[in-house]
Amino acid sequence: MTKKNYIIQNSPLMVPSTDGKIIKEHFGLASDGNSEISIAHMIAPSGWSEPFQTPEFDEYTFVIKGKKQFIIDNEVIILEAGQSIKINKNTRVQYSNPFTIACEYLAICLPAFSMESVNRENE
Repeated sequence: MTKKNYIIQNSPLMVPSTDGKIIKEHFGLASDGNSEISIAHMIAPSGWSEPFQTPEFDEYTFVIKGKKQFIIDNEVIILEAGQSIKINKNTRVQYSNPFTIACEYLAICLPAFSMESVNRENE
């Protein structure tokens, strides 16, 4: 049998959340133990927000549907479907969806997301 040089992810890990956000991690620490990168498909409901955080990883976000709000260095940035952003590691940021419809997006973190390296405030 020949070893394959690829992995198809058909069953992403559904990461439990208490804030209504749907998190399906395709690759990363939680799903396959990969510490180099995490790739997650997210759906943030209307009214969702996270505390400010200062992650120890670069985070890329690509908005598929809806809008997502970012507060970075006291600047409010709103991304719409089809737009993307890279936020450099060690940058203080808050993510939210204060809009009336859910926001669907992809999040890619380098190195991989972990609760130990996200550095959320008030948690």
